[in-house]
Amino acid sequence: MPSLRSIGLLALLVLLGACQSAPNKRALQYLNHYGFGKKYYGNAEEENYATVGDAVQYQDVLHAGEISGTQKVDIDGTILMPEVGIVHVAGFTRSDIESVLQERYSVYYENTDIVVQIKTKGKKYFIFGEVGKEGEVKHPGDLTIFEAVMSAGPSENSANLGRVRLMRPDPIDPAVWTININDMLDRADMTFNMQVQEYDIIFVPATMLAEFAYFIDDLLFPVQQLLRGALGPLLGFGRGGRGRGRGRGAGVGGGGLFGGN
Repeated sequence: MPSLRSIGLLALLVLLGACQSAPNKRALQYLNHYGFGKKYYGNAEEENYATVGDAVQYQDVLHAGEISGTQKVDIDGTILMPEVGIVHVAGFTRSDIESVLQERYSVYYENTDIVVQIKTKGKKYFIFGEVGKEGEVKHPGDLTIFEAVMSAGPSENSANLGRVRLMRPDPIDPAVWTININDMLDRADMTFNMQVQEYDIIFVPATMLAEFAYFIDDLLFPVQQLLRGALGPLLGFGRGGRGRGRGRGAGVGGGGLFGGN
């Protein structure tokens, strides 16, 4: 039989293991709930839900003159309702909010029939790379990868539409897909025309030729700046000049080695 010392040592190891795993579980729970700037779970393509910045429009069909209005979801995920006060709605779907409001107003009214609409304002996705419009974009609630890329204005000369990346951030199970937009343009093959979800990141890479041009432009940039500083006053250029003009989305024909006059 094991000695008391062995049993005690085993118990101590189990306790230490539990102490080490507990913070990890709490950290994962925190990440899953608050995520990467996304405070509440949900998928607006399946069923819309309220989040910070959205507006909740409500009306009681039976008491339209008394219970109706629009409230913005505050930073803490709540709305302030007449009579019933603060109501937490963040992460709730339309039917969830209707149920909560009917329960809260049942204290004051025997019968209620509250209808809710969620006006989306706080949902977004991101697109970067060889496009004319980079950065944060408002998510309309129904959007495909083809629509998102084409509406951002891919550069005709530098965008590699055959290798577009759709990234779905997640603290536990992130996912990345490489999608060929050229197939959709050339052959109308929409097999991989995926739905873009909130907080997705789309990256349109440069072609190999464009990357080579950028590389050469970067190598010659110091020389260009020296020449501009030395010859600029003689040629009548200001100190700022036209800059590099290479920004992603400007294409190869910017103001660097391959662009401008």
